Amino acid sequence: MRKLAKITFTKAAAPKGGVAVVLAGEDLSFGQIACELLSGLEGGFARVAEIAGFEGKKKTTLDLVAPAGLAVDRLIVLGIGKPDDLTRDDWRAFGGTVLASLRTAKASAATVLLDAPEGSDLTADLEAEFAMGAKLRDYAFDVYKTAKKDGEKAKDLKLALSVADQKAAKKAWGSAEAIADGVILARNLVNEPANVLGPVEFAKKAQELEKLGVEVEVLGEKEMKKLKMGALLGVAQGSVRPPQLAVMRWNGGKKGTAPVALIGKGVVFDTGGISIKPAGGMEDMKGDMGGAAAVVGAMHAVAGRKAKANVIGVIGLVENMPDGNAQRPGDIVTAMSGTTIEVLNTDAEGRLVLADALWYTQEKYKPSIMIDLATLTGAVLVALGNLNAGLFSNSDELADNLLAAGKASGEPLWRLPLSKGYDKMIDTPNADVKNIGGRWAGSITAAQFLQRFANDVPWAHLDIAGTAFGAPKDEICQSWASGYGVRLLNQLVADHYEN
Repeated sequence: MRKLAKITFTKAAAPKGGVAVVLAGEDLSFGQIACELLSGLEGGFARVAEIAGFEGKKKTTLDLVAPAGLAVDRLIVLGIGKPDDLTRDDWRAFGGTVLASLRTAKASAATVLLDAPEGSDLTADLEAEFAMGAKLRDYAFDVYKTAKKDGEKAKDLKLALSVADQKAAKKAWGSAEAIADGVILARNLVNEPANVLGPVEFAKKAQELEKLGVEVEVLGEKEMKKLKMGALLGVAQGSVRPPQLAVMRWNGGKKGTAPVALIGKGVVFDTGGISIKPAGGMEDMKGDMGGAAAVVGAMHAVAGRKAKANVIGVIGLVENMPDGNAQRPGDIVTAMSGTTIEVLNTDAEGRLVLADALWYTQEKYKPSIMIDLATLTGAVLVALGNLNAGLFSNSDELADNLLAAGKASGEPLWRLPLSKGYDKMIDTPNADVKNIGGRWAGSITAAQFLQRFANDVPWAHLDIAGTAFGAPKDEICQSWASGYGVRLLNQLVADHYEN
């Protein structure tokens, strides 16, 4: 995998040599240091901009090679639009846009003058968001490409961000970089092929968080049988690869404070089991562990920035295969809660995994809230496409906090309903509940199923089937896997659960 750009923060000063990046408002206004740098440009910048048709509009760039009169090899001007209208999302996107321009230019060293035009209100936190956007845009999953054509090999890039308050920016970047590393970890997990990343290998990835001070425990099939996790084990029984349940604990808050619990669906590959999926597109089902990946990435983020909170991550890791020992449509299994489940479709397996993971989490750890994440239904794609994840909750307060965290982090959610009427759609005369509700409202009936295992704990279910992988590429993500959920969960913890 290519080496990511090395990002540092330096004192505000005009660079000498290498590539210089300056920010321009829509009125072609610049920061003071940028103005001083540009003053030597022969012919003046206004003339150059007029000829090039550059107007400083948001996310547009102007690239000048060997600019006459300047002591730099290259000048890249980034348009930021109207400075007083900018958001966190914009600054993150600006970082990604600049990084892409530098990679296109095959730069090896660059200085970005984050000496923004008046009215931009650029704080240390926003400078860190810019750096995060650059780091996330630089990610590429190319570990299995052994032969690269001429021009494909990326140079090592040193990216210096020139800021007014170096100390404040470095402090903000310490936390932001931990979050970015969590996103990249989640992307790597989702991008890995299933022949490399099985349940055991995934659990070992979770155990690597111990280096950050996270306590990790892994339960195997034997331990789960003792706990009577018949729902999770029923999914796993068709695979030769043993299931795992990994529990990650970050104890950064006050002792005795009930933890925040994050639960992830980790189906490392989903064939659909006996209810087998069509062949077309099945290769994407290596990403059916996107929920578990998000939880591991979020645990990395909170531990990496040493969050003052108690957070638990629980991931159920299985493979769903159509072996001769696989469960059949019509089978009835008993979950850890004692609930009997009629399995009418073996491709509705993620909710079975989560049912036992949710029950185990609340029984053992008595969390203050539970949030599960899962690439659960195609129905949520029909409803929301790739731009929002589906949110379901038994708590208006938790739902509102998640919606706000989604907006702040740039990982949006849209709340969908739960009600007794939908709950009736998963009743069956043969058991306590069935695992599908029919053709209509598929993402809602899946959430209704999970709600039965949440009891009275404030709980939310995030259906990330449309956002975890295959989402539209943007300024900070050119990868098939997005790492969706890491920034969202970290934001929620930071806003409401640190003490």
